[in-house]
Amino acid sequence: MEIVESSPKRTLIVGATTNPDRYAFLVAQQFASRGMEFIPIGIKKGVVFGKEILDLKAKPPLKDIHTITLYLGPANQSEWMDYLIGLKPKRIIFNPGTENPEFFRKAKEAGIEVLPACNLVMLSTGQF
Repeated sequence: MEIVESSPKRTLIVGATTNPDRYAFLVAQQFASRGMEFIPIGIKKGVVFGKEILDLKAKPPLKDIHTITLYLGPANQSEWMDYLIGLKPKRIIFNPGTENPEFFRKAKEAGIEVLPACNLVMLSTGQF
């Protein structure tokens, strides 16, 4: 399995999709239009803004993930929680509807900053 490496400020979009009506797609669009590095990962195949959506089920080994922006609801997070924490990001952004007290606790215990926030708002207000 290939290890994907690059700059230390890159963001993993969890729940990436090719559906233009979904927030995960819109945030990928914002990253692409701003020239920001991102990696899309999800359970559905496809390509967003020139990047292939990695298969979340395969739990690919990734390095140097600065931020994880989460677009999976709490009911769909338990299978991926330990994998995502194991990527050792600096922070996890829990977008609206993804908040999960157990995930918050585990991430904080691992020394990861937890932000219940909207990534799109953060980008539009310069807080990202």
